[in-house]
Amino acid sequence: MTPRRLALVAVLLGAPLLVWPAFLNFYPLVFIDTVSYLLHTTAPEVPWDKTQAYGPFLHLFHWQLSLWPAVLAQGLIASHLIWLAQRALRGAAQPGWHLMLCAGLGLLTSAPWFLATLMPDALTGLVPLSLFLLAFGGLGPLMTAWVGGVAVLAVASHLSHLPLALALLALTLLLGRRMRPLLRAGLPVALAVLFLCTANALAFGRFTPSPHGAAFLLARLQADGPAAALLRDRCPEAGWHLCAFTDRLPMDSDELLWDGTSPLNREADGSPRAMGAMRGAAEAQEIVAATLRAYPLQVAAAALRNAWAQLGLTRVGDTLSAEHLDLSARRAIAGHFPAAELARFDAGAQMRGALPSLAKPWLWPHLPVLLASLPLALWLGWRAARARDLSRLALLAFALGALAANAAAAGALSKPHHRYQARIAWLLPLAVGLAAIPRRGAGPHASGESGRAQRAERARHAAGVPPARGA
Repeated sequence: MTPRRLALVAVLLGAPLLVWPAFLNFYPLVFIDTVSYLLHTTAPEVPWDKTQAYGPFLHLFHWQLSLWPAVLAQGLIASHLIWLAQRALRGAAQPGWHLMLCAGLGLLTSAPWFLATLMPDALTGLVPLSLFLLAFGGLGPLMTAWVGGVAVLAVASHLSHLPLALALLALTLLLGRRMRPLLRAGLPVALAVLFLCTANALAFGRFTPSPHGAAFLLARLQADGPAAALLRDRCPEAGWHLCAFTDRLPMDSDELLWDGTSPLNREADGSPRAMGAMRGAAEAQEIVAATLRAYPLQVAAAALRNAWAQLGLTRVGDTLSAEHLDLSARRAIAGHFPAAELARFDAGAQMRGALPSLAKPWLWPHLPVLLASLPLALWLGWRAARARDLSRLALLAFALGALAANAAAAGALSKPHHRYQARIAWLLPLAVGLAAIPRRGAGPHASGESGRAQRAERARHAAGVPPARGA
């Protein structure tokens, strides 16, 4: 079998290893928010509180027939990026190593539990992986276009991915110290922002990445205290809608946004206020801006506390239950997919409430593996720095930086939840596994021409030059 066919077989075999919980469930995993992405293109209903990238991505594969192709596509994309990362670090990728990496991720980390879920969380870990490949992977033109497209999709799929990507671009400049890696990684991020702004201009008449994002910031700031204090200081003179509810604030951010009896979703006389968070976005923007001016230190301190809390929340589990699925994902499938697809969804372990117990025996290794990966990452990073191996150093730095940036974005801008950190925690064990694999032809006795070739290859990586490709 030719090397290209071997590579294709390895990538194809790696995909099911990365989404195997879907087979355990007998159906792709869903979450309460999956309904918005399905209805985006089937109803169609443009989601006001989410971006407009992931719904069309799902439709590209399901065509209102079955959700299985979409989850398999997620596994295939992840498998291919892992293959390219191995090639970037070693000079060539080997099928055996690839399958071992995919199996290790599948059995020991949170990766398959999110890649098997039809949510943008499946793509969170692909943001740093794709940006690393673009900046330091030595990709050719065709692979640059492909990985760049994946990066645009991943960044645009969730608003929390944008600050994550911007943090990684800053890290790219720090590591590469040249404009070329930054431009290669930065172009897809710019295209993702352009897509978000254009989509929102068409749907809501506002050329901005997030026309209603201030509502989420307000929910976070009042839960932390500063916005609630501002409202008490400025009301009732400010005339804001929330002035009628200062006695109820602060309150849980999720409750403020989604509870039907919350101040955002009620008029001053107690009557319902439909789409309260969306309608209150303009007012929320004023309150957020005033809060930042009045209480900058308190806001910063709360953000740091939330980010620290988010770093420690890495358990899989809050996306596995059947809670609210009958009114969310099931409704979308029942209304827009064949009856046979609805029957398959209903027969799945998740919808029957059996998935948490089925998953439990598989989840215990995640935290020990993650904790063990941290000192290994630091040690391997030190070795890579000494050897001037930029690709290995960059991958490890991207993994560590991504975990910190994701915690800051999710914890400070929304609310600490286990799924927000678990969705990306698998990137660190992957980086450690890839960095621990020896370079092609490397060994304890490498010398002469072989040693000089290895040193030359490391020098090319350090200079940002694509590595030489073998047959």
